[in-house]
Amino acid sequence: MIEALREMVDTDGGSYDKAGVDAVGAQVARFMAAHGIPVQTVRQERYGDCLRATVDAEGGGAAGNQRRNIVLMGHRDTVFPKGEPTRRPFTIEGDRAYGPGVADMKAGLVMNMFVMAAFKKFGGAPGPVVGLFTGDEEIGSPEGRPVIEAEARGARVVFNSEPGRPDKGVVTGRKGGVFMIFDIEGKAAHSGGNFEQGISAIGELAAKITAIHALTDLARGITLNVGLVQGGQSVNTVAPWAQGQIDLRYVEPADRDEVMAKIEAIIAKSYVPGTRAKLTIRGEFLPLKQDAASARVFDLYRGAAQEAGFDPPPNFSGGCADSGFTAAMGAPTLCAVGPVGGKAHSPEEYLELDSLVPRAQALARAILRLDAAGV
Repeated sequence: MIEALREMVDTDGGSYDKAGVDAVGAQVARFMAAHGIPVQTVRQERYGDCLRATVDAEGGGAAGNQRRNIVLMGHRDTVFPKGEPTRRPFTIEGDRAYGPGVADMKAGLVMNMFVMAAFKKFGGAPGPVVGLFTGDEEIGSPEGRPVIEAEARGARVVFNSEPGRPDKGVVTGRKGGVFMIFDIEGKAAHSGGNFEQGISAIGELAAKITAIHALTDLARGITLNVGLVQGGQSVNTVAPWAQGQIDLRYVEPADRDEVMAKIEAIIAKSYVPGTRAKLTIRGEFLPLKQDAASARVFDLYRGAAQEAGFDPPPNFSGGCADSGFTAAMGAPTLCAVGPVGGKAHSPEEYLELDSLVPRAQALARAILRLDAAGV
């Protein structure tokens, strides 16, 4: 498992590097082929292809559930720029591994690969086990989402192998998120010679940022962050254009439409007369809400984990993931069942190596006991 993880981490795989993400996919495909597991490639135009590996069931299963798919899910892309594995390759220090994407979520992919290989070799799964390896989660799954939703429609259960939490927990709830960009048009003018003829897009940007940030409501779990800005032509020119990028996070599905309406009103309003603005949604995640079926999956997994030597508490995360899409389609979903890690998206990202096998054992035991748990 460690050698497979080393190869994967040392392969470029930023979301916008289709060739790199597909190279990671080729590693997955080679592993599956070596274990006699067929892989279907769902081609994507801009981002990494989706891979769908299947281990067929060998009989068994509860009535009505026997042929429904047990889905193990994970994304191959990372947030890091091209060349990051060369600058910061996979390393092991003590009982931890480091490197770009080592926890988020290449260790989860490796775990899924080995769990599928075990079921292929020894059997016992109460239904087909499908491994879905997508390529664009870190940017909101713009191409992967339809593939994920199609898989979730017929799924018996979905285990998303995002990294397990530092407290060894799994994730039973997540915020939803909307990622937007707004472009502002002003009018250029010399800032000394004919200042009054200019219309400052940056002045408009500042006013809109203040209004957008004021929509944050921490008590309701609603946060707004304009995390990237750019604009202007030169220091001695009234800015003819500006741009900002917005991150919205929310807990309750109804809050999404309420806040989006307020954002749209802010974008439509001209705080600096003469400016015009346009809002574009670049990506979106749905919240992960735990229902009764997902609660049963958590209880099942927790019991299996205890036999593997750890007791995972339920966590709520402000981060978003593809598990929100599967839950919204009605598939009982449990997230962050992958090996334990922390400090994702940073140079300090780490993986606890001694969690690789126990997390794989817990996942396999949970799958074996789906019938007994009534899932």
